[in-house]
Order: sequence, then C-alpha cells, then structure tokens
Amino acid sequence: MKKQLLTLMIMIAAMAVVISCGNDDDESTLATCSDGIQNGDETGIDCGGSSCQPCEVNTTLEGEITGTVNLDPNLEYQLTAAYVVLDGATLNIPAGTVIKATGGTAAYIAVAQGGKINIQGTSDNPVIMTSGEASPAPADWGGLVVCGKAPTNKGASVTSEVAGLTYGGTENNDNSGSIRYLRIEYTGAEFSADKQFNGLSLFGVGSGTTVEYVQSYNGKDDGIEFFGGTVNGRYLISTNAGDDGIDFADGWNGNGEYWYVSGSAKAGLEGSNLKDETASVNPITTTTISNVTVVGPVTEGALYYKEGGGKFTIDNFYTSAVDLGIKVKSTDIPAVTRIEAGDLTITNMQFAEAVSGLVKTDHTGANQTFFTEGIATGAGNGAAAPDWAAGWTKGLTNSAATTENLQGKISNEVSLKSEVTYLLTSSLEIENGGKLTIPAGTVIKATGGTAAYIAVAQGGQIFVEGTSDNPVIMTSGETSPAPADWGGLVVCGKAPTNKGASVTSEVAGLTYGGTVIDDNSGSIKYLRLEYTGAEFSADKQFNGLSLFGVGSGTTVEYVQSYNGKDDGIEFFGGTVNGRYLISTNAGDDGIDFADGWNGNGEYWYVSGSAKAGLEGSNLKDETASVNPITTTTISNVTVVGPVTEGALYYKEGGGKFTIDNFYTTGIDLGIKVKSSDAPAVSRIEAGDLTITNIQFDSPATDFVATDHTGANQTFYTEGTATGAGNGAAAPDWATGWARFN
Repeated sequence: MKKQLLTLMIMIAAMAVVISCGNDDDESTLATCSDGIQNGDETGIDCGGSSCQPCEVNTTLEGEITGTVNLDPNLEYQLTAAYVVLDGATLNIPAGTVIKATGGTAAYIAVAQGGKINIQGTSDNPVIMTSGEASPAPADWGGLVVCGKAPTNKGASVTSEVAGLTYGGTENNDNSGSIRYLRIEYTGAEFSADKQFNGLSLFGVGSGTTVEYVQSYNGKDDGIEFFGGTVNGRYLISTNAGDDGIDFADGWNGNGEYWYVSGSAKAGLEGSNLKDETASVNPITTTTISNVTVVGPVTEGALYYKEGGGKFTIDNFYTSAVDLGIKVKSTDIPAVTRIEAGDLTITNMQFAEAVSGLVKTDHTGANQTFFTEGIATGAGNGAAAPDWAAGWTKGLTNSAATTENLQGKISNEVSLKSEVTYLLTSSLEIENGGKLTIPAGTVIKATGGTAAYIAVAQGGQIFVEGTSDNPVIMTSGETSPAPADWGGLVVCGKAPTNKGASVTSEVAGLTYGGTVIDDNSGSIKYLRLEYTGAEFSADKQFNGLSLFGVGSGTTVEYVQSYNGKDDGIEFFGGTVNGRYLISTNAGDDGIDFADGWNGNGEYWYVSGSAKAGLEGSNLKDETASVNPITTTTISNVTVVGPVTEGALYYKEGGGKFTIDNFYTTGIDLGIKVKSSDAPAVSRIEAGDLTITNIQFDSPATDFVATDHTGANQTFYTEGTATGAGNGAAAPDWATGWARFN
C-alpha cells in the first residue's frame, strides 16, 4: 500500500511539473504589450516584436561612450551636451545621419586619445552635423574635436583649448578613425575672444586617421584647424568662416591637397609654428600643400604666414578677389627669417579678379622670389566650386572668375578658359614637356612692354584653337592701346637654322635650332595678335609672331598681326609652313623670313607695312658654308602699299624663292635688291629668285618694278594676279576673325 501511495505521489508531482512547464511556454510565446514585462517576441518592455508598438529610441546624444555605438541613419539625433568618445571606444556614424545641436559651448562631439570616430558619409549622402535652432546661426554649438597621440610642439601631453582633453605624444601613425563626407554647420561657440570652437579641430591627430571630404559651413571661428599632429587633409572646404578658412599650427607635419576656401573673414589659410617660438621648438610645422583655391575678399591675406610660419611648400595656389596674397608681419622675426632661408616656397600662384591696389606680398625682405606666379587651377575649377564638391556641400554659389592673371612657367598640361579674360603682365613660358591649350574665344590682355610675352620653349607645345567666328585674341590691356604695349608670341623649335644648331632667340632668350625637321611645337589657328612689338633697342624687338627654328610638324595658319611696332610675322629658320597669314600696319616689315627657313607659304595678305611688304633673306653675314639656304615656295600673296622698301625686299643673300600670283597695289617699288648685297645679286643672276604672275596695280608715282641692275631682268614676269584672294580687298577667308580698322 505504501509503495502504491509513493508511486501515485511521484506521478502527481511529475504531472504538475509538465503542466507548469506547458503553462510557462504558452505565456512566453504571447506578447501582452501591456503588462510591464518583456514577454513573447517583444524587443523591449511592452514594445517591438510582431504585435506591439515600436519601442521608443533615445536620439539624444550626450555623455561618454565607453564601448561601440552605431548611430542609425533613419533617425535624427539631438546633441544638447558634450558627447565624448573615450579611450577604447568607437562611434560609427553611417551615411545620411543628421545630428542637430543646441547649447552653445556645452554641445560638442569629442574624441579622446585612444577613441575612434568613423564617419561614413558618401558624395550623395553625407553625414551632417548642424544647428538645431529654428533660425540657425554661427556659434549655435561647438563643433567636432578629435584628440590624438601624434607629436605637437606644444608638448607631449597638452590640454585642448576646447573640450579639455589631453592630446599629443610620439605616435606619428596614431589612428583616431576615419572622417569622410562630413558637413559641419553653424559651429564656433566661444568661451572668450581667444578660446572658441572651430568647425573641425584636430589636436595631435596621427597619420593613421583619414580626414577627407569635409566642409565647414558658416562657423564663427576657423573652418578647419590642425593643432600639430601628422594627419593629412584632403578635399577640404571652408565656407564663410568667421576667422580663418583653414588653419595649421603647432608643428603640424601632415600634408594637404584640394582645399577650397571662400568667404573667410580673416585669412584664407593661416600657417604658423608656435606663438612663443624658441630655438628648441620641435617639431617645426612642415607641410606640402597642393591644389588650393582661396576666394576673397579676405582681410589677412590668401595666406597668413605667422608666428614663425614653418617649412611650407605650396603649389597650384589660385586666389580670386584678394587684396593681399601672402601676409608676413615684419615684426615676426622667426617667420621673416624662414622666408629668407627659403623655407616658404610657393609655385604657380595665380591672382584672379585682382582687387585695385593688390599687394602680392607685404614681405619686405631680400627674398622676393619665394613665390612664383603661374597658371593655377586651384582646387579644380579656379574660383568656381570644384567638381568633387558636388552633391554633399552647401552654399557654394560663387561663380567663376571673369579675369585671371597669366604669367609664370608651364611644365605640364594647362588649358585656359574662354569665359575668362587673362591679364598678362609678365612672361609666360611653356617649358619642355609643357602644353598650353587656348580655346576659341579666349582673350588675353597684356601690359608691361618687353616684360610681357608668351613663349614656347623647345619641347613645349601651344595649341591655339580659334575658329573663323571666334578667334583667340592676344591684345593690349592698356586703356588706350598702341603698338609696343607688350612683346608678342614666340615659338622656339628644334628644326634647322643656318645660325647654328643651338642658338639663343633675340627675344625671350630661349634656345632654338637643331636637326628635327618635323618637330612639333603645336598648332596655331585663328589667332589675332594686336599692339605687339615692345623693343629693347633699335636692333632687338618683338614681332607679333616670332617662329624660331619651328618644325614642319607645327601648324601655323589663320594668324593676323595687327598694329605691331616691328615685323608682323617672322620665320627665323625652321621648316614650318605658314598659310592664311595677315599683317596689318606693321611698324617694320609685314612678313619676314630668314636664317635658312625651308617652309612654304600661301595666302598672305599684307597691308600698311612701314617698310617692306615681304622681307626674305638668308643670313646677314653669309659665307660659302652657310647651310641650309632659305628656300621657299610662296603663292597667292597680296601687298597693299604704300611701302618704303618694296613689295619684296630680297636681302642678305636672299635665298631660293619661287613666288607665284603676287598682287601689289599702291607701291613705288616692286622688288628691292641692294647692289652691294653680293650674295643676293649672285643668286638672282643664278636664277634662284623666280616670281611669276606679279601684278603692279595702281602703282605710285615714279614706280620702279625692281632696282636690281644685273643682267637677269627676267627673274620676274608680270601677269594678272588675284593675290590672297580678292586682290587689294581683304580676302574672304579673313571674314569674321581678322581686323582691318
């Protein structure tokens, strides 16, 4: 009986356990959504799962992060206090996340040493940190502060001026995370005049950190600032900073490229070393920065080199509408000393939309060559917003510049813009390997006499791409243009000349000549050169277009020289051909060819030359060994007089010329040949000069067909000529691009 009773009790207990377990399972699969208990498939207490209301999410950012936090791009976050990523913690912010801040100096995001922030924006979906105020304004909140362990010359363990965090150390490659495609707006809350937040402040941040595609917009203080460290900064934008656009100081040893700054209240860029510099300061701010645009106005220069400056190399620096290029206080002895020592080098700096009274630098020391001007594209599009800024930035509404300076040296490929008027006040040289493209419709205005010219060195190339209805124009920039206002265009090639294999051009001082018959210096089409011919002396002056040893691989056609002081167009040796050329009102000869030129010409129209219409020669001091001899075939030529040295002046040995369809009008002398020029006379007698179908229309009183007195009087034959196309009238092919008034 006892056994039966024990067995029954065990069975009852077992059934109770089964029933109890069954009841628990049933309850756990049912979400009540109202009992204050997380049950069923609820993801929170009475929320989430398949049947309850969504759980409330805390979107307020404040306090300290000790682990890993991943923000949700589908939520909008409110920053009302300090939000600090501590040592060992990570904050991940995905593309499209928006954070709205209020609270002035109390509201900021900071990354402590050892912490990481990963901002993962994209070009079409950036991360945005902005003001949460109804009417946003600069200084609504602090900004983003990152503190690393890389060196700074303020010490190994320093406290940041905002956020109160430690920074600095010895870890050059310290990694504080990655910041990409971030827009920071309305930052710069200030504690005092000397202590305020920037948009992005990088304190001792290491090179293991990525900082690129960042814009600071409408901040009260600096847009972006590097306080020491080794981090690089690429594709950075500062828009309407209340102080400086981009600032770097305290021994920063990173590099920068593609920086675009506009609307800065003070300096575009400010670069310094240490406010109270001593001989033992280390490291020195040392950086290479390339591809920078600063759009003014600014009040402290496109670059303010201050507090010792540092060792900077800057290239491709484009400025627009600034009144001061590089600011350097004479009382800043360390900065002045470094410039004099060559520690600041700026190449290819361009001043566009020059403000009246522009001062390129206020540095008064002996070293005035620490910066060189050139053609710059800056951050990509000169003054206009760069292409890489499209989609993720804000407020870049400034248009491209309408005027830019043009000078310096070109060693790579550069293209001008037809919508810009270029101001040439000094020389522009296309060096060996350089390539300059000038599109149709481009206007270049020059001032500066002999100092202002464009020259193509051996191995360089120029491509003038004018059209019949939209030529390229190189003209005077003076209020009342006149001949000799500037130099002209000079091209030097590697083709033969009888002056030697390596000669120096009489203007521009470049080497020309060689053995490359088909040398290619580019292409010149539909170009009008005006008011050229600045002169060094009576024997040394610029022509409109000077071609020194230019090879047959080069194209020269549809070129006009208008109102130049010396020759219109001149060939100094070489093998290049010249087609559809016009010289109007040359102060010397219309078109000149000499020094062993072995090219050909057709369709030349010359009017208003002070001396000869055409002047053809071989070599001034000719000897029997001179080689090559000027040898050419020219057809379809018009010379409209009066002239004082003949429609053709065959001089200094002349050469071997064949000329056909040669129309002249209003001249008193057809072919001039000095009897004392023995080599020229000998060549005529030998039949080396042959002119067929030359027409002397409406000759002047006392007209003489030729003053050659030798036995050969049949070297020319008269006939009916159309010349360049329409006899004395401007040819049809000159319509639209040439000028005759």
